Amino acid sequence: MKLTVVSNNPLMQARWAERLDFRFVDGSYRDVLLAARDLCHCGRRLLSHPLSGSIKPNETPYKSILLSGRAGITDSASVELMEEAVFTADKFGPVRRDWRDRELKDFQLVDADLIESALESALADPLNL
Repeated sequence: MKLTVVSNNPLMQARWAERLDFRFVDGSYRDVLLAARDLCHCGRRLLSHPLSGSIKPNETPYKSILLSGRAGITDSASVELMEEAVFTADKFGPVRRDWRDRELKDFQLVDADLIESALESALADPLNL
């Protein structure tokens, strides 16, 4: 089984959709958190922190989260971390909506760089597959 990425980032979709179990979320940063949380409730395990990087949830429209490719016994730590991430995102409020195209491309690249380092580590560990 492949690793799973949940993302609303079109750059990540272009780079990884063919090689992973890629779940594109046509929605907000918060929608990505909720989709990843739901997969954790179904037995997926978090392999990347849902609030990685130093960018606050209301400062970027894009988010990608890496999860195990296999569903197993529900990992309570993953579920709890996802619930906390949703709470934190709600606390920061809505994401700005008036980004310029250049800014959106930059945010896509930052998100991709963050998650791709986690992907490299996970792909090197056959227990995640």
